[in-house]
Formats: sequence, C-alpha cells, structure tokens
Amino acid sequence: MEIPISGFMHHSDDSDPIHSHHLYITSWDGKPVHVHEFKGVTSFDVGHYHRYAGTTEPAPSGVQHTHRYFTFTSVDDRHKHQIRGVTGPAIFLPGGGHYHEFSGYTTVDGSTPHRHRYSGETSR
Repeated sequence: MEIPISGFMHHSDDSDPIHSHHLYITSWDGKPVHVHEFKGVTSFDVGHYHRYAGTTEPAPSGVQHTHRYFTFTSVDDRHKHQIRGVTGPAIFLPGGGHYHEFSGYTTVDGSTPHRHRYSGETSR
C-alpha cells in the first residue's frame, strides 16, 4: 500500500560540523497535516518533579487521528527522563479545532532509580 506524501526539505547552512537536513511533511494521502504543542510538569517523586515540553509528530487534518510524541524532561536532581507515547484520539471543539489528551510514565532514571507520571492536553 502506497500513501502519497508531500513536503519539503530544509538544508542547513553547513556552518555546523554536524550536517543536517530537516524534512517537513505538508500533506499525507492528499490531506494537510498538523502538529500540536504539549507541555507540563511530572508528578513529584523522590523529592522532585520535572518540566517537559515538545511538539507532536505530524498527523492528517480533518479525519480522526492520533499523534506520536517524544521529548526529554528538564534536568532536576542531576538527571532527566524520556517521555514518549501516542496521544488519545482527537477531541473536536464546537467552534472548530481539536486537542488530544496524553498520559504515561517517564523512563526510569536517577541515582535513586525512579519514574514519574505525566498527563495533559495538547494545544488546540
């Protein structure tokens, strides 16, 4: 099964010793794509919490969908955690637009190994 995807690639200016390109997908199967921002604060465990923020992966607009997400937390108590998962389905708003709920647990890290809970809603 082939799904037509369109977009563009941004080329870095080569001043960075690590050469990179960024691929921006603008449509998936003929439908425009979009992303959401997400942010929050983890649960308070082992005497601290962490802040996190990121942007979801693109998903098609105008149809029921979810988004994958990934980010790192802030460094607190000399360590950080990974956050990753898949949002819930789109929750459509009466005036247009939508948002997604997300929740989960961070990776286990720290000098006293532990994890944190997190949850929230994406931008609308």
